[in-house]
Amino acid sequence: MAGLGAGIGLALAGGLGTITGQPLVMAPFGATAVLLFAVPGSPLSQPANVVGGHVVATAIALLLRSVLPGEWWAAAIAVGVVVGVLAAIRLTHPPAGADPLVVFAADPDLTFLIAPVLVGAALLVAVATLFHRFSGSLYPLAPPPHPGPPRHPVRPPPEPPAR
Repeated sequence: MAGLGAGIGLALAGGLGTITGQPLVMAPFGATAVLLFAVPGSPLSQPANVVGGHVVATAIALLLRSVLPGEWWAAAIAVGVVVGVLAAIRLTHPPAGADPLVVFAADPDLTFLIAPVLVGAALLVAVATLFHRFSGSLYPLAPPPHPGPPRHPVRPPPEPPAR
């Protein structure tokens, strides 16, 4: 079933991209499809991680590419920065770690952030949501409830010591 979902998701993104003339598929989306359709319960597969991870990773890569040369060492620095930032902001999505490599290899303009990155990632999440609804799988996971303030039982004040 996972292969069917991945194929449908990427075919839909590729076909829609062809129709609109906007690319909606990039190489890291293949690995994203593995997570979305094969391990939908993983925290790394959740919509915020998928869309947010790709958008943040690509934005950082575009910024770094604008100030660094298109050399292997600069791409390696960009990957390191992306991995660190995604971990720090809790939007880890492993396939997004490849986004800087795509940016440094292709040297796209800022519109790359919208299409294929934002639109393509959102489309894959939407297809995964529908696919898992029809297949009976739970996706996306419900966010954990906010813990709120700690609850302590109300206790009466201690009795004063006897004299």
